[in-house]
Amino acid sequence: MEEKIVVKNLFKIFGKHPEKAIKALKDGKSKEEILADYKQVVGVQDASFTVHKKEIFVLMGLSGSGKSTLQRLINRLHEPTSGEIIIDGQDITKLSQKELREFRRKHFCGMVFQNFAILPHRTVLGNVEFGLELQGVDKEKRQKKAMEVIEQVGLKGNEESYPDQLSGGMQQRVGLARGLTVDADIMIMDEAFSALDPLIRTQMQDELLELQDKLQKTILFVTHDLDEAFRLGDRIAIMKDGRIIQIGTAEEIVSKPANDYVRAFVENMDRAAVLTAGSVMQPVKENAFPGDGPRTILRKIRKNGLTGILMIDTKRQLKGYIRAAELAEYINKNKDKEKIPFDDSLIKEITSVKKDTPLNEVFNIYTDHEYGPIAVEDEKNRVVGVIVKGTIIAALSESSEGVNNEQ
Repeated sequence: MEEKIVVKNLFKIFGKHPEKAIKALKDGKSKEEILADYKQVVGVQDASFTVHKKEIFVLMGLSGSGKSTLQRLINRLHEPTSGEIIIDGQDITKLSQKELREFRRKHFCGMVFQNFAILPHRTVLGNVEFGLELQGVDKEKRQKKAMEVIEQVGLKGNEESYPDQLSGGMQQRVGLARGLTVDADIMIMDEAFSALDPLIRTQMQDELLELQDKLQKTILFVTHDLDEAFRLGDRIAIMKDGRIIQIGTAEEIVSKPANDYVRAFVENMDRAAVLTAGSVMQPVKENAFPGDGPRTILRKIRKNGLTGILMIDTKRQLKGYIRAAELAEYINKNKDKEKIPFDDSLIKEITSVKKDTPLNEVFNIYTDHEYGPIAVEDEKNRVVGVIVKGTIIAALSESSEGVNNEQ
């Protein structure tokens, strides 16, 4: 994946003697000790991460974790104490204020805040075109662009309304539209939907995902809400005391928390809604192939201690499932034959799912599943694993010990 933002060893210390705080941090002192000993406030400590082009990267943490500070460092609304912030190959910590202003105009869509930050004396159109106005874009061109974005975010017909005539959700759309009007690659959103009612908040999340699918921005999104982070983020960085504790997809964080803090953070998540078939599947111990005879297939089953076996073709595509008991009974009935012909009726149809199928969907499929495992396929319909009932139970209970790879 192409790198859009690369942050290396970034520190932000608020106080008159930041060098003492950084040395103390490197010596192992905590954020609280540094405040007590040196009267320095640790905003961000030793942050290193990469944001890929066109991804939604979420900074997640409780109040005081450093997420908003880190976000403001990315476009130098806060000045870094030390470290590098490389955007499209350029370290912006080395830019002068004049160079930085020009860089922001080209690369940043602006910020969308929790409190909307729209101008009360301007209409919807006036607010949305404001960023282009500051850039000196002529009136006709900026209004044309603003009207296009107003329609994209569902505000068409409200362009002459003032903020106090709009609902909270509509005001948030104005803030979003203003950011999108400035035609740049990076959008920064700080608790953008936190002030909205739950239903409107969910609608705005849906709209952001729909817009992202069309516009393909690189979005840096700050939130304290775990459900929102997992719903929106391609990847999530969980922060505590100014440090990044873990970076990963929602699936990776839920299935493999980095430490007890992250584990406690995600313990109340609906794991079935976050995990996917690919994250809980087990490898296939053995397969049968169309050219195998009945005795060969039964040997494979018994050698691996299975109750049945998947049959796949040479392209690893699923043909069906053979139950050990039925195969053994068939062989016993034909034991006097030197070469037992294979009976295609032994191959039973079973359900398959894709690797990215949510676990709650897999669970619902399994309740209607008559027998055998569920086969897991990749994007080319190749069998890559299996899911049995014990796999699902283990995943939901955060334990995979003692699960039998029964096929």
